[in-house]
Amino acid sequence: MASRVRQQDVIAYLADPSTHDGADVERIDTHSAVVFLAGARALKLKRDVRFDYLDFSTEARRRAACEAEVRINRRAAPSLYRGVLAVTREADGSLALGGAGTPVDWLVEMARFDQVGLFDRLASRDALSLDLMPGLAAAIARFHASASPRGDRGGRDGMAWVVDGNAKGLATQGAGILDPALCERLSSLARASLDRHARLLDARRRDGFVRECHGDLHLRNIVLLDGAPVLFDAVEFNDAISCIDVLYDLAFLLMDLWRRGLTAHANVVWNAYLAETEDLSGLALLPLFLSCRAAVRAKTSVTAVRMQPDPARATELEGLAHQYLAMAIALLQPAPARLVAVGGLSATGKSTLARALAPDVLPAPGAVVLRSDEIRKALLGVGALERLGPDGYTPEVTDAVYRALGDRAATIVRAGQSVIADAVFSRPSERAAAEAVAASVTVPFTGLWLDARPDVLVARAEARRMDASDADADVVRLQLARDPGTITWHRLDASDAPEAVLERARTLLSRPRAR
Repeated sequence: MASRVRQQDVIAYLADPSTHDGADVERIDTHSAVVFLAGARALKLKRDVRFDYLDFSTEARRRAACEAEVRINRRAAPSLYRGVLAVTREADGSLALGGAGTPVDWLVEMARFDQVGLFDRLASRDALSLDLMPGLAAAIARFHASASPRGDRGGRDGMAWVVDGNAKGLATQGAGILDPALCERLSSLARASLDRHARLLDARRRDGFVRECHGDLHLRNIVLLDGAPVLFDAVEFNDAISCIDVLYDLAFLLMDLWRRGLTAHANVVWNAYLAETEDLSGLALLPLFLSCRAAVRAKTSVTAVRMQPDPARATELEGLAHQYLAMAIALLQPAPARLVAVGGLSATGKSTLARALAPDVLPAPGAVVLRSDEIRKALLGVGALERLGPDGYTPEVTDAVYRALGDRAATIVRAGQSVIADAVFSRPSERAAAEAVAASVTVPFTGLWLDARPDVLVARAEARRMDASDADADVVRLQLARDPGTITWHRLDASDAPEAVLERARTLLSRPRAR
């Protein structure tokens, strides 16, 4: 009891403006920490608490956790994390920051940043730009690539720990708040998924995909600094939480964006991350990973309710817990995968339509977009924006591109994720091959063919800049002169505004047994 009282003294001391040379103090409470923002710095105090997944119940444990937090977070945010600072009890009984007395608690000292740059706050006021998402995905991919593999963690056993911890936390912390029958339903679905994918989880661990990750990668732990997304506040207190499959790490962000209705943002991150990493082996695990992330948030939300001094905030947290629980259950019952092909001559707007349509094509986080122009560049070992000469467009190269497109589409839909294949598909054999991919893995197929007036196509091709496609106006004219054969796919007039084309495509995809 003495330790708990002492920490209350520390909290009162840190909340006092006189501790910070008279600067105003903003306090942020979470279930595991209290953060004090004053002047140019932020001070983070670990709460004297112990849960099934963390133990800050002694001064020594809190010091070790502070030191680990600084070390781990300097990987992605070296400018933010200044070091560890002691709160000391001086000879006269007063408290001091880094004084000569006896340490009674420990703080993580950080450079303070403008809270308006936090991604959750940007999202809350509809100011989170979609243009930031590719850069965010690239930052996460780089972070994962540089992280140390941890073959002693993760796998089937690692995810079983998550599932069991969620079940226990929802039952105990959620008592009187959450419906026990729904909590049990979630646990049953999660364990069934865990059993189905046990071998894949262990294979991912053997193959080096379990790494020292962030562990808490949601919007509140990303901030825009100098125009770039910066990851911070990675988990330091439990290797079982942070040393995980890289896709489970990414899943927290995807789930957070999806819950907020930012489905296009989630889909852009998803596609950009896969383009950076080419990590397709774990796609079948995504429903489990997304669900576990939602369940974690349900658990931490009900835990925070019991520590929240503000009744209005406590009520808000209860509502969030119910939302997260419902979402966790729904994510383990995903919509079936499907294959959508978007064809048409160059400059008809295929890529624009594919990207806009992808968030609508379930399951979450929307369809993986496979673009033949990008596959061609990757096969030839050049950058996406590097122009190819005639050798890059021989029949042999083009055949290889369509084979790779079909192989990747089959891999993805077989894993339960939907695909939008974006290519010209100018030959009947190419269109037939796309339909055959869907038939081979028994998923619904929808073919969309975009038409546009010749003058529109030429004008668009002439105006195109910084694009993976090398097709200029001369290429468009050559395509217009060729006979594409009989088009059996749904034909859309792409001369109209992209928004109108998108709405017609959405209508077609909503029809039962669309072809």
